[in-house]
Amino acid sequence: MAPQPGDPAPDFTLKDQHGNEVSLSGLRGQTVVLYFYPKADTPGCTAQACGVRDHRADYQQADAVVLGVSPDAVKPIARFDEKYGLGFPLLSDEDHSVAEAYGVWVKKSRYGRTYMGNERTTFVIGPDGTVREVFRDVKPAEHAELVLGAL
Repeated sequence: MAPQPGDPAPDFTLKDQHGNEVSLSGLRGQTVVLYFYPKADTPGCTAQACGVRDHRADYQQADAVVLGVSPDAVKPIARFDEKYGLGFPLLSDEDHSVAEAYGVWVKKSRYGRTYMGNERTTFVIGPDGTVREVFRDVKPAEHAELVLGAL
């Protein structure tokens, strides 16, 4: 089950696009925008990530750190970051353990095919490590403005 507002955010440590380990607990004291996306370099995920990139100054002004999480390996997310000049941490959750802990690893269906994948969901985590907001089924083009409105 996904954490709800007021719940402690499950801690994790994942590798970013540069191979560096990033831990949620290491970001205590800052607001964290943790967004789960299905696959790097697909149209919706690109629109969402570029929206974060284009609002970088707004997130910084709100003293918020943005982390994107997908089941992609480190190399594909590194290429995704380079291709679009994203410049914020993209985390590799290949075994989808973090997505499962956040309740966003779900059964999906497309073109008559059923498979498991990340649901496009964003969690705003307060400086104390508790979930403040949850945005499910976020539209990629509206993601940045929606989240910034909650900060």
